[in-house]
Amino acid sequence: MNSDNTSRSLSRRGFVGAAAGIGAAGLLGGAPGRPATASASAAAFESRTRVETIELGKVSVTRVMEYCGPVGMTSRQFFPGSPKELWEENEDWLSPDFWEPGTDMVHSALQTWVLRSGGRTILIDTGAGNDKFRPYAKQWQYMDTGFLRRLSRAGVRPEDVDVVVNTHLHNDHVGRNTRREGRDWVPTFPNATYLIPKIEFDFWNPAGPVRPKYWLGNQNVWEDSVLPVHEAGLVKLWEGSYTLDSGLKLDLAAGHTPGSSVIRLESGNDRAVFIGDLLHTPLQLEHPEFNSCFEEDEKRALATRRRELEWAADHKALILPAHLPGHGAAEVARSGGNFRIKEWAGFSRS
Repeated sequence: MNSDNTSRSLSRRGFVGAAAGIGAAGLLGGAPGRPATASASAAAFESRTRVETIELGKVSVTRVMEYCGPVGMTSRQFFPGSPKELWEENEDWLSPDFWEPGTDMVHSALQTWVLRSGGRTILIDTGAGNDKFRPYAKQWQYMDTGFLRRLSRAGVRPEDVDVVVNTHLHNDHVGRNTRREGRDWVPTFPNATYLIPKIEFDFWNPAGPVRPKYWLGNQNVWEDSVLPVHEAGLVKLWEGSYTLDSGLKLDLAAGHTPGSSVIRLESGNDRAVFIGDLLHTPLQLEHPEFNSCFEEDEKRALATRRRELEWAADHKALILPAHLPGHGAAEVARSGGNFRIKEWAGFSRS
């Protein structure tokens, strides 16, 4: 967890590739420092956070983090159906990156995946953002992080971004769609097309007929992070599926929210799927039967998660969720009627 001033380039499997096949506990061996906590200063977090890139076929994938640490929820609060014993049985590899046994607090990351493909710069999700009033999601209220500085370390200025993909419209995925300018919220990425599933846009529109389960937690998000980019004419609403280029495609993956989406990457011999919030802990890679507390449709979320894990296992695809600390991404293999973590991605442990 040393300080880096520039983006690091790694292979898909990086330094953990040689450990393939020895199981999750072995892959997570060693004793690196804990992730930055909510009490750490922005400067300390920046000094501990690497900006690294892996190559998947002709697509480069850079991990740019906004936050990493506890999010004020115990394992049973975050994953109500998961038994305490399951977390304890997996303590050897869940701790310290993903879970604190002593406090039972779950760790999470806010991160943006930066893709460079076909000459374009594409961001997948934009985190919680700075200066946002979140009375019912206080973890993300009035944040002040150096995310844009870390984005610049990846070689990306806001005006360089061609496409922003919002996998869904929860507060921690759209916050940096905009930035404060005086009393106004303006697009952070003024030259980008913001891709939003139409069903998701309609679902969260306060003028619509539906009240989402998570409407309190998402208070003000429409007004400060979605509507400004739409009124600026930067939003493209899509339905069903959307092809970004020959190697990247968006598909709907409903359950977490009605318009949740995944980005499939197929380039050369590499396959990957950016699955947003289909899972929040690596324990769900091996136990997809457990939902988070944030699912709008729990039954559908279970089915969609299993479907995407099956696709990833069958295609030897890297799974890149929105919120995993540690190595941030993994490959799974089928194990009986379930899955096992086969290998972690080449990113350094956050």
